[in-house]
Amino acid sequence: MNQKGVTIWFTGLPCAGKTSISKGVEEKLKSRGLQVERLDGDTVREGLSKDLGFSAEDRDQNIERVTFVAKLLTRNNIVVLSAFIAPYKRHREHARKEIGDFVEVFVNTPIEICEKRDIKGLYAKARAGKIQNFTGISDPYEAPENPEIEVKTADYSVEESVDFVLQRLEELGWVEPENDYSAEDEQKVADRLKSLGYL
Repeated sequence: MNQKGVTIWFTGLPCAGKTSISKGVEEKLKSRGLQVERLDGDTVREGLSKDLGFSAEDRDQNIERVTFVAKLLTRNNIVVLSAFIAPYKRHREHARKEIGDFVEVFVNTPIEICEKRDIKGLYAKARAGKIQNFTGISDPYEAPENPEIEVKTADYSVEESVDFVLQRLEELGWVEPENDYSAEDEQKVADRLKSLGYL
């Protein structure tokens, strides 16, 4: 299967569902034989950005590093799934410009639902003033205006959201449609065509 390198950037509020959906997309793309790398906040901060905090400058630097890694992987024909809030439009515009082959996925989830999903209690801490510069509470989130893909997780399950993202990636030409035929089925068709003199 031919594979195109592309960075699929999942953006949205904290607890919107970015990681869950990107994991589901990763599993399905790998099951199709594609080479996929998934980058998300927790894993990147454990390694690539473990020296960074959460100040505005450090968050800018974190996104800069992620963009650089995604660019390298993309140009080597890897499908990169990047699940980062990237709250400012300038972050995402810079990533798009640097990487080139870029798909923005807006995981559009109302803040009330994000708060209900927040098992770590980060929203509550932010509202109590215990966490500064928290996106959606004390720091703005600039929603994408024209994302290639928009997923409204209030209306759909994770599985449905994953399938929708894959469908849109196929429609946009970044991923080949899944072949529903088994190797055995293909052989039967080939044999039949040979018997009819077409092959």
